Amino acid sequence: MAHIFKGSPQPTIGVEWELALVDPDTGDLVGRAAELIEKTPKPHDKVRFDLEFLDNTVEIVTGVCTNTAEAFEQLQASRAALDKAAREMGLRLWTSGSHPTTDFRTQDVSDKPHYKEIIERTQYWGRQMLIWGLHVHVGVKDEDRVWPIIGGLMTLMPVMLAYSASSPAWISEDTGYASNRSMLYQQLPTAGIPYGFDTWAEYESFMKDQETSGVVSHTGSMHFDIRPACEHGTIEVRVCDSPATLWEVAALTAFIHCAVVYFDSLIDAGEAVPKLPYWHNVENKWRAARYGDETLMITDGDTHEATVDVVLEDYLQRFAPIAKDLGCEDELAMMRTLAKVRPGYVRQREAFAQHNDWVEVVHHTVDELASGDVPPRL
Repeated sequence: MAHIFKGSPQPTIGVEWELALVDPDTGDLVGRAAELIEKTPKPHDKVRFDLEFLDNTVEIVTGVCTNTAEAFEQLQASRAALDKAAREMGLRLWTSGSHPTTDFRTQDVSDKPHYKEIIERTQYWGRQMLIWGLHVHVGVKDEDRVWPIIGGLMTLMPVMLAYSASSPAWISEDTGYASNRSMLYQQLPTAGIPYGFDTWAEYESFMKDQETSGVVSHTGSMHFDIRPACEHGTIEVRVCDSPATLWEVAALTAFIHCAVVYFDSLIDAGEAVPKLPYWHNVENKWRAARYGDETLMITDGDTHEATVDVVLEDYLQRFAPIAKDLGCEDELAMMRTLAKVRPGYVRQREAFAQHNDWVEVVHHTVDELASGDVPPRL
C-alpha cells in the first residue's frame, strides 16, 4: 500500500485533548464517556467528541484551525459543554498524563474492535494504558519535508515533554518520574521514539514491512511520539502528557506550531535542519520523563548538553517572528509563564505534600481543569 501524504498548502493546526470522567467524591475514574458524548451538544460544527481507548475518556478534536487562538476557542467551548453535561450526570472532568490512584485493572476498554485487538495482542502491558495525552497536528506542504522536520522536532522533544509532564504517581505511589505516562506508553510495540528516517521512501519501505508482517493490521497504525498523518497532510506531535489547564494546552500548541514552521523555513532557506542520533533521542526522552523541567538534555550529535529551560528560551527567541506571523504571540509567551509556574507534575507533588493523599491531588486537578483557562499573573 502506498502511503500518500496529501500535503497542506498552509501550516494549519488541529488539536486533540483527552479528558476523563471521575467521581467527585472518591476521585475514581468512571466509564460513562459514551453517555457523556450523547448528552453533550457540540458547541461548534467543526468540533468532534470521540471515544478513546478507555470508556472513561472523551477526546475533544478541533477542526482545522489557522492558529492557536482559533483552536483555543473551540477547545474552551467544548470543555465547558462537556463539563456542564458531566455535572448533570453527577460527575466531573479531570485530566493529566496518568491517574494517580485508580488501579488499571478496574477500567474497561471502549467498545471498539480496534482497541480490543490491541488488548488481545499486548495483554498485560496493553491493559496498563491508563494514560491521557495532548496531540497537535500541523500542516506540511509535501512528504519530502516530513522526516527532516520530524528530525528537528525530536531535538525539541525534551522541551515539549518536560513542560507538559503531569503524571508523577501510579496506583497511589510516587514513581519518581515527571511523566510516568511516557514510560507506560512506550511499552506498546508500535509506540515510542520514531526511527530516524531521512526520506519519505525510507518510511514507505518501513511501513510496507509493517503491513506485510501484520503489525499494522493488529494496531491500526504506528503510534510514534511524532508521526506523519498522511490523510490530513500533517505532522502529529503526540509526546505531550495531557495538561490539566487550557492555557497550558495553548502554550504547548503554539510552541509546536512555531517549531514546525521554523524547521520548514530552514528547508526553504536551504539550511540544515538539526537532527540527533536515535540513541540521543532515546536518552533525551528518558531524561525528560524522569526529571521534567530540571532535565539536562543532549543538544547535538557531539553530546553537548544544556538545561531544558535554556533551550526553551533560546527557541522562544527564534520563534518570535514566526509567532507574530501566525498570530500566536500571546500563547507562545505563555511558555515562559509555564516555566515559572512549573509543570503539572510539580503542582501535583505540592498538593500531595499539603494533603498527604493522592485522592486530594485528583480533586486539585479537577479544580485546575475547571478554572485554568487563563494563566496566572506572576
